[in-house]
Amino acid sequence: MDKKMYMKLVRIIVSFFLVIIAILLNVGNELVNNILYIISYIIVAYDVIFKAIRNMGRGKLFDENFLMSLATIGAFFIGEFTEAVFVMLFYQVGELFQNYAVDKSRKSVAKLMDIRPDYANVYHDDEIVKVDPDEVNIDEIILIKPGEKVPLDGIVVEGESSLNTLALTGESMPRYVKVNDEVLSGCVNNDGILKVKVKKEFGESTVSKILDLVENASSRKAKSEHFISKFAKYYTPIVVFIALFLAFVPPLVIRDAIFSDWLYRALSFLVVSCPCALVISIPLSFFGGIGAASRIGVLVKGSNYLEALADTEVIVCDKTGTLTEGVFKVQKVLATSCSEEELLKYATMAENFSNHPISLSLKEAYGKDIDEKLVTEIKEISGKGVYAKVNGKDILVGNEKLMREYKVKFKKNEDIGTIVYVAIDGEFAGSIVIADKIKDDAYQAIKLFKENDVKKIVMLTGDLERISKDVALELKIDEYHAELLPQDKVRMVEDLMKGKSTHGKLVFVGDGINDAPVLALADIGVAMGGLGSDAAIEAADVVIMTDEPSKIANAIKISKKTMTIVRENIVFAIAIKILVLVLSAIGVASMWAAVFADVGVSVLAILNALRILRVKG
Repeated sequence: MDKKMYMKLVRIIVSFFLVIIAILLNVGNELVNNILYIISYIIVAYDVIFKAIRNMGRGKLFDENFLMSLATIGAFFIGEFTEAVFVMLFYQVGELFQNYAVDKSRKSVAKLMDIRPDYANVYHDDEIVKVDPDEVNIDEIILIKPGEKVPLDGIVVEGESSLNTLALTGESMPRYVKVNDEVLSGCVNNDGILKVKVKKEFGESTVSKILDLVENASSRKAKSEHFISKFAKYYTPIVVFIALFLAFVPPLVIRDAIFSDWLYRALSFLVVSCPCALVISIPLSFFGGIGAASRIGVLVKGSNYLEALADTEVIVCDKTGTLTEGVFKVQKVLATSCSEEELLKYATMAENFSNHPISLSLKEAYGKDIDEKLVTEIKEISGKGVYAKVNGKDILVGNEKLMREYKVKFKKNEDIGTIVYVAIDGEFAGSIVIADKIKDDAYQAIKLFKENDVKKIVMLTGDLERISKDVALELKIDEYHAELLPQDKVRMVEDLMKGKSTHGKLVFVGDGINDAPVLALADIGVAMGGLGSDAAIEAADVVIMTDEPSKIANAIKISKKTMTIVRENIVFAIAIKILVLVLSAIGVASMWAAVFADVGVSVLAILNALRILRVKG
């Protein structure tokens, strides 16, 4: 809770205790009582009155602040001090609940993204000078050492290396580059030294565009207008004009009518007009829904997002870490000239001194201690694999290019995933399939999405086309797009948003830093909180703490139930309010009868709102 929200809570508590003291001292000094009521009212209401006056100056006369101010000040005029303070207290509590979950700034996302390069090594007269990336010009040559971030987009003119593209694509497998290959800013150079000719200035580079998307995408998302503001736009002027009519017209046209009586009736009418049931029950319904969602591991950051989930029409999912586990594992070991255990052992020992995902996957699958003394003459062949002498045997572990370079006759493996080929003493020994595994829950998620009337399910990913196609077919996803960068995902989502209906909402589900721009742009951004990056979680409107995509369907179900209860409360509260207003205007309902009816409606609306807590995902 930020300082502003904390101070509002303190004001509510202080005001509440003062009005309780005033009620308890009711038999004592009337002047002291009245002073306590006034102080209590000023503490809790001054900001509402200030907003009402400010908005009047801006031409927004009939908003909820004006209604609350007029009704409660009217209550003071007719001596209903307790009603005046409690009505304002109820209103402020509702506002506190409504705004609590959305008090964090979305622009803090950029600070969480550790992809902005700090410097670039530029060749100036055969000397290397460390400069700010903004100062590098097109066609200048930059040097990128192992472990450094690629500062600008360009073309490799010398050297070979593997690049960690996780921050851009969300995929953990390294990308190998050589002379004439394109490199993108934001990647990290893993091993070799690269000389790169700059092709884009920093302002036009990939990393700069991503940072700009994250900082500005949220501004393109329309914020839903508060229901009370919409309601008050029409309700308030009607009530105010009826009250004015009651105060001034009857004394002029009715014989023996007393102005003070009709003024009292008009002010009573204003007090009764205060929509307490709506003020309390609507935020309570939403936050009841948020509470129900949190119990199943879904964090909804605001009631506007809970409301929007009910209208979900398109769900767009990232692949890695969302529909798949995001962890590469050995899926198959296919041995030809040795046992499967031997094949895995030799491959693991050869890769033992590397920390890239292939090596880690092999070590996990092998699961035994390795005698490092048996591994000698290790040589990494950039972009192809590794050579090592293991227990006197020549071992080659790598891709097809490595097999061809050493003239090893191998059997091509057509399985989906990363294929690691192994040769022992120049003879092909077999292949190992390393791939990401589809989450068991992903199958259930797609099924539940369709049961919740989602019209289209789309997968966007930075992974390879053949792997992406296999996942999409396996899960029966309507549409997929592969080998995408963050800006490509943004473009795709923008196109999908144009194709949905006016009231339909697009939900994007992702887990990585590279997903942050799209999470901020979508109608509702959903992050996988257990494995997701801080940037994704901060940019998202909804966080799935269990990393189960099916929870999104559960959240949609809770959202629809919440909106049903909200609509019930709106219809019920307004219908009763109109009835009581009519009775009050013709003098049938007394002030306390009207107050009792208003409180009764509020209690019933609250009880109805609490039903949402029983809804399970």
